[in-house]
Formats: sequence, structure tokens, C-alpha cells
Amino acid sequence: MDLTGRILIAALFAAGAVQKALAPAAAEGLLRGFGLPAWLVWPALALNLALMAGLLWPPTVRPAALVAAAYCALTSIFHFLPQDGWQMSIFVKNLAIAGGLLVLAASRK
Repeated sequence: MDLTGRILIAALFAAGAVQKALAPAAAEGLLRGFGLPAWLVWPALALNLALMAGLLWPPTVRPAALVAAAYCALTSIFHFLPQDGWQMSIFVKNLAIAGGLLVLAASRK
């Protein structure tokens, strides 16, 4: 079950990378809305791919899970838009994923 769970979580990061690659404008808009440069979408894409791989390769699961948890918690800030129910669901989802990643990291020695 551990591998299945890691594959499912890694798939989220893969999807995030694909979304940023094929339609970067949405992420760029969120970044600009916070006064950040739009080009940050590209390092975020690379990080998504690295986290996907790190969650799948057993020796790197714990550090990848810790970094991924921090990434999810940090990026949830961009979705804290109380007037937009869709963005708020992403905000809560990111925090929940961060919690699951912390549990995954804690289960690794």
C-alpha cells in the first residue's frame, strides 16, 4: 500500500508539472497577483518533477516528502482567496496533502 500511496501522491506533482508546462498562464497570474515574477513558474515545474521522482525512489522518499509538504503548505497561500470557492478548495487540499506527506515522512527512518 505504501507504493500505491506514493504513486498517487507523485501523480499530483506530475499533473502539476504538466499543467504548468501546457498552460503556464494560470500559475503566472497567481504569482503576479502576489507581486512575484511570472518566470517562477518554471522552477516550480522543475520542483514538481523532482518531487514526483523523489516520492517514487525509495531512498529519497523521506526528504522528498518533507520538501513536498513544505511546498504544498507554502503554495496553499496562493490559493487563499475566500471569495473564490474553487481556490479555497485547492487551499484546503494543499494543506491536507502537506499533512499526508508529513505522515509519510514520519513513517520513514
